[in-house]
Order: sequence, then structure tokens, then C-alpha cells
Amino acid sequence: METSTFSKTTLKTKKHFTFKYGKNAWRRRLLAVVTPIILLLVWQIFVLIGLLDSRFFPTPTSIMIQGYEDILSGQLLNDVTISLTRILIGFIGGAIPGILLGLSMGLFKPVRYVLDPIISSTYPIPKLALMPLIMLIFGLGETEKYVVIMIGVFFPVLISTVTGVLQLDKRYMDVAKDFGASRLEYYTTIALPGSLPMIFTGLKLGLGMSLLFLMTAEMEGATGGIGYRIWISYSIFQIKDMYVGFILMALIGYFSNLLLDEIEAKIVPWKS
Repeated sequence: METSTFSKTTLKTKKHFTFKYGKNAWRRRLLAVVTPIILLLVWQIFVLIGLLDSRFFPTPTSIMIQGYEDILSGQLLNDVTISLTRILIGFIGGAIPGILLGLSMGLFKPVRYVLDPIISSTYPIPKLALMPLIMLIFGLGETEKYVVIMIGVFFPVLISTVTGVLQLDKRYMDVAKDFGASRLEYYTTIALPGSLPMIFTGLKLGLGMSLLFLMTAEMEGATGGIGYRIWISYSIFQIKDMYVGFILMALIGYFSNLLLDEIEAKIVPWKS
């Protein structure tokens, strides 16, 4: 059977798209790995030649040795496990309500009119200022730490989702209305797919906020976690251990963002 001109054109376009964006993806991954390595090399050289004081800026190699010793002692794995659990629960607990409420506010004006004043008035409040109130309500246990992270994630995800829905072409809504789309279909076939780029932007912002609030929560009333380890290391002037904690937090944020980028590239390929 002879292949149609349309099929040939589609196949050619698909190959061009795969080559072009596949190449860009590999270049992005390579730069994402090479850039931190270069920064570490510069740091190492600056300490060795005396441009940085080794008392406050230990060499990356000495920090790696300290990290290896922490791994052997089991301390590092325990702290990472505790912190990752808190981040995961807090991130999911803040992101899901943020997306659902954001879609509702973007789709339906009455919902937006009711909730927008509340969001607008509570968002500017520094979230860290709420820590004493959260501690009073939830105590100093794990729930308090989850709630702190959830609040930090919720607002950027919510605002980004609402913005994404409001930026959609109104014709999509009109077509859905003409075809008698149900409320669920408005969510699943229009609002959610169309606002995914902005939702991922909010998730990335929320991820950064979750790490910030995790550090704060673990420095108050915690007995484990990376933030707790950093605070204890500072208190007893174990600078290398403190830097191990800093690097761990940086690695968690770095690889979490890479993971979100990979998920976004699969779900929203046209944004790459």
C-alpha cells in the first residue's frame, strides 16, 4: 500500500521533533551534571590557594570524607530518611489541595470570588511567623513539621494553578459547553491538561519552599533529620558535618528538580 503524502510528512516531522528535542534533553542533562562538578573544583582550588579560609570553608574532599564516615556510622542514612519522609508527606499534602483548589478557582467564578480574598490576605503573611501558632496547635511532633511544609507548598502551587487555568483560551470552555461536558470533564479534559505547564512551575516553587520550611521545622523540637544535624553541628562547631548537611539539602533539591523536569518533559513535551 502506498504511503500517503500526509503520513510521510507526519513521519518526517516526528523524526525531526525527536532528534531536535532529544538532543536538547541530553545536552540539558549533561550541563546539569557538569556545572556542579565545576563549582566544586573551583571551591577546592580556592581553599588550597588560600582565597577561602579552610576553618569556615573546608575543602569539598574533606567534606566528602566526613560524609563517608557519617555513612559508615549510620547517622547520615537515618537523617536523610527522616527528612525525605517529611518532605514527601508535606509536599504531597500541600500540592494536591493546591492543584484541586486552584483548578476550581480557575474554572468557576463563584469559587474564585469567595476564596480569592482569603488567599490574597493570608498569602503575604510570612509563613515562618506562623510557626509559634502551629506549634501551639500541633505540638512539637511530626504533625507540626508536616503542616509547616504543607503550608509552604500549598500557596505557590495554588496560585500557579489558578494562573494556568485563567490563561486558557476561552474557546476550549465554549466547545466543552457546546458538547455538554460534565464538571468532571471540565477538570480532566480542559483545565488540568491546559494548565500543566503552570502547575509544574508551582510544584518546583513549592519544592524549594518545602526544603526551606523543612530546615526551620527540624531546628525546633526535632531529634533527627538534616536540619537537626546542621543545627547540632553548628552548636558544637563541627563545620564539616554542617557542610555535609548543606550538601545533602542541595542534592535533595537538585535531584528532586531533575525528577520534576523529567516528569514534566514526559507529560508536557511541547514545553521542552
